[in-house]
Amino acid sequence: MRPVPPPTSDDETHARFSMRLQGLTLGLGFAAAIAVLIVKSPRAGCGVAIGTLLAWLNYRWLDRGLDALVRAAKAQAGIPQPRVPSSVYWKFGGRYVLIALLVYASVSFLHVPLLAVVIGLLSLGAGALAEGLYEIISGSS
Repeated sequence: MRPVPPPTSDDETHARFSMRLQGLTLGLGFAAAIAVLIVKSPRAGCGVAIGTLLAWLNYRWLDRGLDALVRAAKAQAGIPQPRVPSSVYWKFGGRYVLIALLVYASVSFLHVPLLAVVIGLLSLGAGALAEGLYEIISGSS
């Protein structure tokens, strides 16, 4: 295997983007959880918080999986048919299985409303929207 090249400015830009997106996902999701806790019920607020954590974990695992895929591709540059470790595929599929199991456990054992968990899962989309608006307004890319 060839050595992996040092990080570029694109890597640093992505790292900043990723940190902002994670912070926005958690911030917006937990703000929604507090609002739901006050307006609806503690169980519903807990459901939104659980969904927010699962959305954040999903993004982190996806980001790390794609990073591993990019590193493997860079290390194998010039090879006609690069090999992808099977663990990368398992991680991509396994995160959905783990999230489904955690949603099932939350709804079944903690008796949180399923809709509240789904709303929490949408916090990643809200964070991505806010990050996109930030990049448009600030002119960064």
